[in-house]
Amino acid sequence: MRFEPGRLVLHRDTHHGRLGFVHPSRVISDDERGLLLWLARGSVVAIETTTDGRGPRDMPSFVEWEAAEKKQTLTTWRGPGVLRFFPAGADHSVWLFRDDEGVFTRYYVNLEEHAVRWDDGPAAGIDVIDQDLDIVAAPDLQWEWKDEDEFSERLARPDLYWVPDEAAVWAEGFRVIKLIEAGEFPFDGTWTDFHPDPAWPTPTVLPDGWDRPVVARI
Repeated sequence: MRFEPGRLVLHRDTHHGRLGFVHPSRVISDDERGLLLWLARGSVVAIETTTDGRGPRDMPSFVEWEAAEKKQTLTTWRGPGVLRFFPAGADHSVWLFRDDEGVFTRYYVNLEEHAVRWDDGPAAGIDVIDQDLDIVAAPDLQWEWKDEDEFSERLARPDLYWVPDEAAVWAEGFRVIKLIEAGEFPFDGTWTDFHPDPAWPTPTVLPDGWDRPVVARI
């Protein structure tokens, strides 16, 4: 299954069958390398919160977050637009962040179970499972780990956490670090000067079916 360039699809972060976030994103390309998406500033997004509007990092602990009653909250993506690349079959994605003037600032490697695609017609998208551990690389490719503490805290509660194999997550991270240090694609400057088509409309509503059941993994 491939998505046509220009189509609006839903990037959904999932865990335990729940939706962590839903981001409507424009397909830039979809080929043998992988799927490239654009999330525009001002887009409507859905995020999982507690019933009083708190997110996981507003809670005292992971245990309390998991125990809290939750809902989907509609809000707006207020930061600059972001390119997100999902390499074919890989257990990570690479996000290219920029500043308010559109200048590339950093690569953000999101370690996650590989994206599973779905297409219901009016709505289509990808479902991923975020594994929390991340890597941030500057334009000069100096890199550092991110969220190691959060990863460790959650691993200590296997009864609640959705990551079954810590070693596999670290291994994927080290594999990506080798690409970063070598300046290999997509860390070779590809897409750092990308600018979206100004004619693309910014999504202000989510399509019917945005909250369809999470795709089961085989």
